[in-house]
Amino acid sequence: MKTILIIGGSKGIGKAIIDTLKESHRIINFSRSEIAIHPNVTHYSIDVLQDELPDLDIPINGLVFCPGSINLKPIGRLSLEDFRSDFEINVVSAVKVIQKYINVLKNNQGSVVLFSTVATKLGMPFHASVSASKSAVEGLTKSLAGEFATKVRFNCIAPTVTETSLAEKLLRNDKQKENMEQRHPLKKYLQPEEVASLASYLLSENASAISGQVFPIDAGIVSLKL
Repeated sequence: MKTILIIGGSKGIGKAIIDTLKESHRIINFSRSEIAIHPNVTHYSIDVLQDELPDLDIPINGLVFCPGSINLKPIGRLSLEDFRSDFEINVVSAVKVIQKYINVLKNNQGSVVLFSTVATKLGMPFHASVSASKSAVEGLTKSLAGEFATKVRFNCIAPTVTETSLAEKLLRNDKQKENMEQRHPLKKYLQPEEVASLASYLLSENASAISGQVFPIDAGIVSLKL
């Protein structure tokens, strides 16, 4: 049974990934909130940005880094601290985790999945801070895929709006939900389970020839014009 380390698996996409994998994989979850008990899931109450990361005495076959931010403000209302905070959450904490466990992943032909956003490809008002930090995540993905080619695969998923607590301000009522659906050519936004399915594939041996890629899952908002 392979072991997957999930960072931020207590809710949203991270929880959906755990639910997708937990029957067939051993899961280690780092998050501030504990998740429902399952015999294949081990939980560590950890804030990866602030806390020391534990040594793990078992092989790690995959790593998924789920923490993110949606800090939507006009550039004039974004402070430098907003930019620093988003960069710390999205980039620095990911680097911290990767540096800690990269040797274990190398020893097990591991796979790493990071997360970006469609806002790195589509000029969207008020997304300056999150787009800047997630663009760095995409660059990190490609750079590390090259650095660890043949040893660890690195890929990145760039979803559009997904129905999670992180996006609740964008989907507060039926009218906002309908408007969000209409903005997308496929007339829908995402459910966490859809993103989890792609993450599960990228972790699997079926994706053994895929590395250094950024995968949009966008309901057509970037790729289609109808």
